[in-house]
Amino acid sequence: MIEIFKTVDNELVITDTFEDGVWINMINPSEEEINKVSSSLNVETDFLRAALDEEERARIESDEGQTLIVVDIPVVEREGQMNLYYTIPLAIIILKHMIITVCLYENTILDDFKKNKVKSFLTQFKTRFVLQILYRNATRYLQYLKHIDKLSNKIEQDLHKSMRNKELIQMLKLEKSLVYFSTSLKANEVVLEKLLKLENIKKYPDDTELLEDVIVENRQAIEMANIYSSILTGTMDAFASVISNNLNIVMKFLTSVTIVMAIPTLISSFFGMNVPLPLAGPGSFWIIVALTLAVCTTTGYALYKKKLF
Repeated sequence: MIEIFKTVDNELVITDTFEDGVWINMINPSEEEINKVSSSLNVETDFLRAALDEEERARIESDEGQTLIVVDIPVVEREGQMNLYYTIPLAIIILKHMIITVCLYENTILDDFKKNKVKSFLTQFKTRFVLQILYRNATRYLQYLKHIDKLSNKIEQDLHKSMRNKELIQMLKLEKSLVYFSTSLKANEVVLEKLLKLENIKKYPDDTELLEDVIVENRQAIEMANIYSSILTGTMDAFASVISNNLNIVMKFLTSVTIVMAIPTLISSFFGMNVPLPLAGPGSFWIIVALTLAVCTTTGYALYKKKLF
């Protein structure tokens, strides 16, 4: 899918021509669409395909007046009763008179621009547009990290009540999301540091200040991801130990019950043998029962004193 936007009189309008000052947004483009844009604007096809690989690393690359910026953006997907968070690459291609964005899926970061939710957004100001995308990306990471923290707290409360594997698996999925976020944020940080060295950024003091704000937000997101990941890992280890300890307690109780129940079986086995034994006369049954109860009670009390019950 290809969408073409242009700012006209401070309003974002849709157009159908590749004119100067437009923003071309490509969402999971087909090979035909890639070839069309490449031939019409003389854009490297590798640049247009960069974001179509989910494993593409964040980087900056320039070639013949074209600059490719690839960053990882956070996305959320509903699975069952919980949200899963992961990252996908977003490619930003800066040409002489326009800008192109390429992504595999629709995402909330670019949707904010399409819905005119970003202040001072003009498609003609390419450098500022790129920095605004990066800033929205960093703030979206922070937003999703807060969601993950709230969700992990809710799951922890459920674990206090149930101690089931389901909650531990959910926390494991959240930990995986935090690993994705942490890795992507560190890769984005390298890209931001390289952007700070570009001459085009240094020409505009306001843009330099905005980029520094993006770097600060990105570093804050890295710290939050590391903190939440450490807390989540510690919580999972603690609850895994609690569940294992509860299992040990149950097994210890069952072993004690087995020992006590083995005593009547042992005594009855003796008197089941076809040989003369004491207390084999009339009324011996009740004597044996009383003796068995006495031995079982004594054994049970001894196990209780040793806190095996």
